[in-house]
Amino acid sequence: MGASMEKLVAALRNHGIEFESGLSPGEFATIESIYGFSFPPDLREFLELGLPISDDFPNWRTGRRAPTGKTDEIAGLLDWPARGMCFDIENSGFWLRDWGPRPDNLEDSLRIARAAVEKAPRLIPVFSHRFLPAEPGSAGNPVLSVYQTDIIYYGDDLVSYFANEFKLDLSTGKNGNEIPRRIRFWNDIIDGADDAFHAEEQLK
Repeated sequence: MGASMEKLVAALRNHGIEFESGLSPGEFATIESIYGFSFPPDLREFLELGLPISDDFPNWRTGRRAPTGKTDEIAGLLDWPARGMCFDIENSGFWLRDWGPRPDNLEDSLRIARAAVEKAPRLIPVFSHRFLPAEPGSAGNPVLSVYQTDIIYYGDDLVSYFANEFKLDLSTGKNGNEIPRRIRFWNDIIDGADDAFHAEEQLK
C-alpha cells in the first residue's frame, strides 16, 4: 500500500482536510481495547500517516466526531448501523428472512436484530456515515454507506472510497470492473434490500 496511501493523505491535505500526527502503536492498542475491534491494515496505515480531524471525521484520539453544531461520541457512531436497522424494523417493516418469523413483540424483534449485528463484522466509522468493515482483517475491504438499512458500496476499498467521496484524482491501479469484496451479513442486506421489507409476510 505504502506509496498509494501516502499519496492519498497528501491529496486529502491539498483538499483542505486537517490532520494531526498519526496514531501511535500504543494509541491503536488502547482504541482497539476500548471499542473491541482491530483496524484492518489499510485503515491502520492511513491513520499512522496522519489522523484527520476535520468535521465528520472520527477523532480516535479524543473519542469524538465534531460535525457542524454538535458532537458525536465514537461509541455512538459504532452503534449507528444497529440503531438504523432497529428504526426500520419499527417504522418500515424491515426483517431479514434468515432471522425466521418476526415476533409479534417489538422488543423481541429489536433484540434479535441487535444480536445479529453484534455477530456481524464491526463497521468502523471512516467519515460521516461511511464505514469500513473490520473483517476480514486484511486490506481491501469495501467502504459502505450506511443510512438505516439503505446500505450501498461507496468504494471498492479505502483509497477508491476517498477518491470518490472527495473527487480526488488518484490512480488506484484498478480497471473499474472489479467486484467489491463480499462482507458477511452486510451483503445480505445489500443484495436483498427489497425482499427484506417483506420477509415477515412471506414467512407467515
